Amino acid sequence: MKKIMAQSLVVSALMIFQNHLYAQRNPRATAKYDKAGKYVMVEYGRPSLKGREMLAQLQPGKLWRMGADKSTTFTSNTNLSIAKVSIPQGSYSLWLRKIDDETFQLVFNKTTGQWGTEHDVTQDFASVPLTREQNTQNVEQFTINLKEAAKGGELELTWGKLILKAPFTLK
Repeated sequence: MKKIMAQSLVVSALMIFQNHLYAQRNPRATAKYDKAGKYVMVEYGRPSLKGREMLAQLQPGKLWRMGADKSTTFTSNTNLSIAKVSIPQGSYSLWLRKIDDETFQLVFNKTTGQWGTEHDVTQDFASVPLTREQNTQNVEQFTINLKEAAKGGELELTWGKLILKAPFTLK
């Protein structure tokens, strides 16, 4: 009996430690674009800069989870086109690849729900270029917006003084 209780305590302690290790430490947010019942939605963590230049620290060729904690999830109930790349309806994790100091790509990965540092490159589905702009304001907390644009919608990432954008069209 004592042995069973001791084993139960060890298992419980390990589960508590694992939950603490993977606990969400940053607020989560959801951005949604909806047009005539067709939608795109992004659920993500919102880390703060706290005086750091986070995207400047990202090395060329490396990926960032686009948020914090659990990976960012992109969901659409319709097929869409982003920068001339067809994305079938469904859910994907989103990643940001830094090409060089001026160029970034948005990466769609077929795996969702993983911890944000667990990227499996073999599951990458598509990459799309992002346009880069300087923001006049400093945005402390990472933000993703989905908004109306000339030919559909636009996904916009803002953090610090950087704005990265990708236009999309719902099919």
